[in-house]
Amino acid sequence: MDQKILSLAAEKTADRLQEFLQTLREDDLGNLLQSQAVEGKAVGALLRAIFKGSACSEEAGAVRRLKVYTCCIRLVESGDLHKEVASEIIGLLMLEAHSFPGPLLIELANEFVGAIKDGSLMNGKSLELLPIILTALVTKKENLACGKDEVSGEECKKRLIRTLCSERWDWQYVIQLTSMFKDVPLTAEEVELVAEKVLKIFSNMNLQEIPPLVYQLLVLSSKGSRKRVLEGIIAFFNELDKQHNEDQSGDELLDLVTVPSGELRHVEGTVILHIVFAIKLDCELGRELLKYLKTGQQGDFSNNICPFSIALLLSVTRIQRFQEQVFDLLKASVIKSFKDLQLLQGSKFLQNLVPHRSCISAMILEVVKNSVHSWDHVIQGLVELGFILMDSYGPKRIVDGRTIETSLGLSRTPNQHACKLGADILLETFKIHEMLRQEILEQVLNRVVTRASSPISHFLELLSNIIIYSPLVLQSCSSKVTESFDYLYFLPLQTVQGLLKAVQPLLKVSMSVRDSLILVLRKAMFARQLDARKSAVAGFLLLLKNFKVLGSLSSSQCSQTVSVSQVHVDVHSRYSSVANEAFCLEIIDSLRRCLGQQADVRLMLYEGFYDVLRRNSQLANSIMQTLLAQLKQFYEPQSDVLPPLKLEACILTQGDQISLQEPLGHLLCCVQHCLAWYKSKVLPMHQDEEEEEEEDEGFYQELDDMLESITNRMIKSELEDFELDKSADFSQTTGIGIKNNICASLVMGVCEVLIEYNFSISNFSKNKFEDILSLFTCYQKLSDILNEKAGRGKTKTANKTNDSFLSMKFISDLLTALFRDSTQSHAESLSVLRSSTEFMRYAVSAALQKVQQLKDTGHVSGPDGQNPDKIFHNLCDITRVLLWRYTSIPTSVEETGRKEKGKSISLLCLEGLQKVLDAVQQFFSLRIPLFLRALDVPDNEGEEVEVSVTQRAAFQIRQFQRSLLNFLSNQEEDLNSREAVLLVSVLSSLSRLLEPSSPQFVQMLSWTSKICKENSREDASFCKGLMNLLFSLHVSFKSPVTLLRDLSQDIHGHLGDIDEDIEVEKTNHFAIVNLRTAAPTVCLVVLSQAEKVLEEVDWLITKLKGQVSQETTSEEAPSQAALPNHLVEKAIIMQLGTLLTFFHELVQTALPSGSCVDILLKDLCKMYTILTALVRYYLQVCRSSRGIPKMMEKLVKLSGSHLTPVCYSFISYVQNKKSGSFNCMGGKKKHAAVPVAMARVLRETKPIPNLIFAIEQYEKFLISLSKRSKVNLMQHMKLSTSRDFKIKGNILNTLLREEEEEEEEEEENEEDTASEHEGQNKEPAKKKRKKEMKCLS
Repeated sequence: MDQKILSLAAEKTADRLQEFLQTLREDDLGNLLQSQAVEGKAVGALLRAIFKGSACSEEAGAVRRLKVYTCCIRLVESGDLHKEVASEIIGLLMLEAHSFPGPLLIELANEFVGAIKDGSLMNGKSLELLPIILTALVTKKENLACGKDEVSGEECKKRLIRTLCSERWDWQYVIQLTSMFKDVPLTAEEVELVAEKVLKIFSNMNLQEIPPLVYQLLVLSSKGSRKRVLEGIIAFFNELDKQHNEDQSGDELLDLVTVPSGELRHVEGTVILHIVFAIKLDCELGRELLKYLKTGQQGDFSNNICPFSIALLLSVTRIQRFQEQVFDLLKASVIKSFKDLQLLQGSKFLQNLVPHRSCISAMILEVVKNSVHSWDHVIQGLVELGFILMDSYGPKRIVDGRTIETSLGLSRTPNQHACKLGADILLETFKIHEMLRQEILEQVLNRVVTRASSPISHFLELLSNIIIYSPLVLQSCSSKVTESFDYLYFLPLQTVQGLLKAVQPLLKVSMSVRDSLILVLRKAMFARQLDARKSAVAGFLLLLKNFKVLGSLSSSQCSQTVSVSQVHVDVHSRYSSVANEAFCLEIIDSLRRCLGQQADVRLMLYEGFYDVLRRNSQLANSIMQTLLAQLKQFYEPQSDVLPPLKLEACILTQGDQISLQEPLGHLLCCVQHCLAWYKSKVLPMHQDEEEEEEEDEGFYQELDDMLESITNRMIKSELEDFELDKSADFSQTTGIGIKNNICASLVMGVCEVLIEYNFSISNFSKNKFEDILSLFTCYQKLSDILNEKAGRGKTKTANKTNDSFLSMKFISDLLTALFRDSTQSHAESLSVLRSSTEFMRYAVSAALQKVQQLKDTGHVSGPDGQNPDKIFHNLCDITRVLLWRYTSIPTSVEETGRKEKGKSISLLCLEGLQKVLDAVQQFFSLRIPLFLRALDVPDNEGEEVEVSVTQRAAFQIRQFQRSLLNFLSNQEEDLNSREAVLLVSVLSSLSRLLEPSSPQFVQMLSWTSKICKENSREDASFCKGLMNLLFSLHVSFKSPVTLLRDLSQDIHGHLGDIDEDIEVEKTNHFAIVNLRTAAPTVCLVVLSQAEKVLEEVDWLITKLKGQVSQETTSEEAPSQAALPNHLVEKAIIMQLGTLLTFFHELVQTALPSGSCVDILLKDLCKMYTILTALVRYYLQVCRSSRGIPKMMEKLVKLSGSHLTPVCYSFISYVQNKKSGSFNCMGGKKKHAAVPVAMARVLRETKPIPNLIFAIEQYEKFLISLSKRSKVNLMQHMKLSTSRDFKIKGNILNTLLREEEEEEEEEEENEEDTASEHEGQNKEPAKKKRKKEMKCLS
């Protein structure tokens, strides 16, 4: 039969073939095709012959074709055919599909839809035919019967697609079906329908099937719905990540069921690659991605910004045209996230309304962690992002050139958080990705070397963390480190010290790096630049500290340690303690040469020797011998010679230039500390070794004798012996004066060192304490002379106190002995020191100086000044003493009967406490529990139950509350108000440690509020401190708007109304507000707080707007978000309503010209801008079915009746006041001051046009909202009056004439201009009066 058909098909005409085909039964053709296809014979030729004999123009031929198509599709789907045969059949069917009549095409398409619905497809090969059928259907112009209706081919196709998308798809054919649609001409609506269908199927698919499906979906998105496709993919993987993280943190048994982490990350990585490839081909897809993620920033960004979308963005940075935009977006998202976090932490009002937001830093670090799964396309972007964050948000140099580094957690600024995140990204990437290590290290070192002028502490910290992580790993990159050493000559000393400290662990494991450094340092030792020589000293001291010699005492104070597992191989094979000893002695020999250089170089050496000795005790002999030899150069050996030191030798005179050559105080300080440490630590170890003891006895006994001799002779010496009596010249302009100033500072330094030395060896001997007092008397005389001379001179440079030579440990011990030592045997000797109030004040002042130094620089001078543990321990001891002294002997008790000038000891103690609390919160925030525990009286230490920080802080707060109440109860106004200000500052610091939800916090708030209500003091600084404390507490508890309203009423009552005819009733909510403090003190505080509330409200409105814009894109969201949005809207309206009454009071207040008026005008402008933002939000909302709430109508009514009219009255008042003050000037003064006064008037009235513009914008959008909401919101708005900004020519001409006229004509002109101004002043006054009458009515 097949031969017959083929032979007939070979004829020129198809008539006989048609006749033959008509004779065949229905099943014959089907059976024939099946047998031919299964056997793999020439089925293609047979099909062509059948199609030739089945013309579509005849009904029978068309029906036959349909049956053949149906049969062929069944054959292809059966799976019995060879792949080549099936492809050939499908190809032929595709070619002939366009010749089908419309109804049969519909029937054929319906068969496909039915097969998909029933799941009867076997392999989906035949689906390749469906797009051709649908495309052919679109080309049919005539109406076709589709269901019950007759519609066009296009509409028919649309219905078929809708039916197809409404049916369930078997997961096996989802990819083929999605791929099929790319060949079908689709409208935008149809594309969205298909995309939604595919996205819904994602959750039912096997994870491995997702990447090819995403690829097909992205190809399809080129027809439209790009945003929806991207949104769906990101949302799917975001949800998948969340589920995976929950499962990982849950029950271990679940891990058996859930997807392995590696598999999920590999799938995500493949999907990201597909999307990036699609963006390269279709730039519009990239633009849509950025647009979608940017809109998500406004609302709750956690729906858009997630680990998957961040990884995707970082991959997109490989495309040049999107790189800058992506990094800008990520930077903005990071900084916004941290700013939002800061805003939320500072406001209880926002915390109650907004749920905890996920932090973007955790997401980015999760991307770093996930990138280990072959995400090579992400890691380069991660490195770039890390450096961008560190470069953009690193510390900036402040005005005086200093940068203060803090080691804080939560109290960091958003910029510091962003910089820390950049460093964390780079460190974690360095740990995970070996191939990027060299690049990261190179970039860090480049920044350290090239950015000498800007602060680079953040890069040094990162470098240190990288090296600590694994020094041995860095051996492969050590060439980069040694290259950076070549630039040590040109770097600032601080940078060099940081760099050397960072690379120190590497020096222990790499001989080549160490040798390179030593070579560079030796060259630097003789460089011309002073900084280079100081760098050499710093480097050599660091090496001495860290290369231990055999037999040295163990030291627990190493700042950086390297684990034994990393170091032991290299240390034992290449270094030995014997080699270290030779190496260290060689360095000490090099350092001895520094003792002939400038004072700054010597100073560094003296400050570093103690640390070297403490860490490397075997070097004691060499170091002590070096110090002894140096001291002998300036020591008078004959015991009867006064003074005992050669001060002349310490000063260098080169022509007119006089400078310090030898920092004698520092030399003696170094000798004293090294000697004390040696006697306490090393000598006891050698008690049994007689020979060594004798050998040691030599230098340490000689040094002891020298210090003893210097002490005795310094006590005997008079100031005249030093040529430093009152008659000496101490001016900074003459050579003699400069020399005398240097000598005086040297003598004072020596006295301080000797005070500490004698105390350390005194063993509470009365004679030694008398010596200490004599030394202090010498110190005090010189100090008084210097202060007196500096007071007389014009410059106060000499009045700056030098850093104290007393160590922090000694200050701690001295204060404890003076104030807390109650041992009977010590009483007599301590009474010597206690008899001198000046000495006790000096001890407390030294403690204050050390704490201030800690606050300014993060460390203190003297031994262990760089050791945080020791500093903290000493700080606790000092604080305990200061606290006891202040609470035991109040200032009021000490003041009575006190004759000395200067601050009382109690007041100094209080000042010290305030500084200590600030320093602890700045540098030791993590140790606050230990600090508070150290302040408590150590009773029942063993039995003590765990006490919280809040309870401990509350105990301390109660002590200071009592002190403040005692101070306020004293009726004398002339009492030192400084104490009250310090007490409030201390209470503010302590209140920050209270948990806002605790009863102690509530008690503190109510107590502060009571103090403000009941105490009236005219001291502005005390009032400001107390108001700031009240607001800081209030904000952590609830919104302060009602407090603001009450205070504004008090201010209005005290200062009076802008209309002098109106008498204001005084409210007296807070007694602290009085005529003296109301303005500017309280007024400025309340205005700054109102500004913060406006910022919070603005933030909430922006968040709501973002959510509304997100809701418009997705239909399901509105119903879920409506309820929380309603609560937020209500809170916003309540805040603005109360703020409106606050401004209503202040705007009617007769405020004095200056900052109060300027800031009030700016805040009013901000108020109207935010009201406008709220109106625009409701314009957005009104597009949906929701209207505007009644509360909003009331707010608009309130603004129209209570704010806008009085704003215009206030503007008139300000303008009249300015012109009035301008007219008050007379005569020559006026003539000279006209330009200055005019400039000031213009500057101070600048906010007025901005305010009126803001009011008009508000009214403009209100009109739009009225139209859209069908509610008349303008019924309470009155037409504005003060809208005239034209230049008044007559006034301008008058002023110009005044400048040109002669002096004799000035009097007449003054009368004319005065009358003109009077005429102009009357009309606004009438308007103001009328408006206020209307307001009252």
